[in-house]
Amino acid sequence: MRAEGLWHAASSVLVLSPDGSEVYVHRRTDTKDIYPGMHDCWAGGVVAAGEDPDVTARRELAEELGVREVPVRFLFRTVHELGSVRFHGYLYETRWGGSIVHQPEEVAEGWWMPLSELRERLSDPHWPFVPDGRQFIEEWFARS
Repeated sequence: MRAEGLWHAASSVLVLSPDGSEVYVHRRTDTKDIYPGMHDCWAGGVVAAGEDPDVTARRELAEELGVREVPVRFLFRTVHELGSVRFHGYLYETRWGGSIVHQPEEVAEGWWMPLSELRERLSDPHWPFVPDGRQFIEEWFARS
């Protein structure tokens, strides 16, 4: 899809602490095909053919961070287009206070970060943060 610039759909979930003051930030593995080694605060992936974006959100959250059986709340839909990366994004959030288990092929490391610190780091355009994740969290901040 990305190589040919095909439009597709993807779901992404923002994981907040139970009190909503922190967000889970992770660094992608250096072997990822797109944006290797960069930071992100969304767990997500491509919506499979015939799959509901809500199902994708829960599936990706479980696969990437090991977070299961937790409600995800739909936030908004947006469009991301940067070069050959073009998709309709379905954005969700959840609150989580349990353990995080990284999918080793996708997540190198992760930690909880205060939202105020995330805002500060995002103000640095040189901080290696995935472009779609940056767009989504900035839209989330604007709506909050």
